[in-house]
Amino acid sequence: MLLSTTPQIQGQRIVHYHGVLAAEAILGANIFKDFFAGIRDLVGGRSAAYEKELRKARDMATEELMAQARELGANAIVGIDIDYETIGSQNGSMLMVCVSGTAVTLEPA
Repeated sequence: MLLSTTPQIQGQRIVHYHGVLAAEAILGANIFKDFFAGIRDLVGGRSAAYEKELRKARDMATEELMAQARELGANAIVGIDIDYETIGSQNGSMLMVCVSGTAVTLEPA
């Protein structure tokens, strides 16, 4: 499955548009990760625990998007957009990643 954030694939012709797809992944961040991320925020630096969770959620949502596209007979997804949100309590105890794009069929090479 070819994935692209652009509306077209250079050198490829889109022969069929299957429609817009969206997939979400919501993961809970446990209390220990929240605690250590808070400490990291105070002293500066990157929060590896949150980065890992965001990557995991993005991968899950992307896999779901590709599965939906395959069910429609598409061989590519164009115009991909990835959005990140925190939901839940004031501290944002849940991480949500939403991936959307247009499922298409590219002309065979």
